[in-house]
Amino acid sequence: MKLAKKIVLFIILPPALYFTIAMILTFITVNKHPITSSQNQTIFLSSNGIHLDIILPADKLSLTLKEGLTLSKESKYTAFGWGDKDFYLNTPNWSDLSLKTAFKAMFLPSETLIHVSQYKHVSENWTTVHLTTEELKKINQLINQSFGQHKIKIPNSGYGKNDTFYKATGSYSILKTCNTWVNNIFKNSGLKACLWTPFSFGLESKYKD
Repeated sequence: MKLAKKIVLFIILPPALYFTIAMILTFITVNKHPITSSQNQTIFLSSNGIHLDIILPADKLSLTLKEGLTLSKESKYTAFGWGDKDFYLNTPNWSDLSLKTAFKAMFLPSETLIHVSQYKHVSENWTTVHLTTEELKKINQLINQSFGQHKIKIPNSGYGKNDTFYKATGSYSILKTCNTWVNNIFKNSGLKACLWTPFSFGLESKYKD
């Protein structure tokens, strides 16, 4: 009985509390403003079911954000994702995920990267987000700040010819995940967002019809 109590206390209870609190905060909406005619700009959210990216049309990238990025003139959309360096570089597929990599990402201080991907067309799986010109400007500013003072490209990185990685600010943890990063950018730009969420579906659900 004592062993069973210890298992519940130290192994089962902490993750159960984490997910319970996370779910509650995910469904609390902040910046819930009515749709207006001033929301004349469009960006997108993309998810693989676990990880969120912010996608901006190429012509909506600020000059400051574009500076230092290697972008193709043929690309029409640019996606930005933030995450743990080791996880990004050593886990191109979920089948490559190891327990060691997951543990380090969630519980130990770690370097982070920004994943920049380029696309020629809008995917039917993207979630459309309408926003004002001022909110779009703030989105650009906050993404740019996540690169730090300079955009430092990781040589020979990326999963294909249309993406690459750059050094980022901040440390990944169970309290600041890739999806928390996206949610914070939305929240701090004045856009509808979760109070806090580590999940990809949290922010996406705010913009589903």
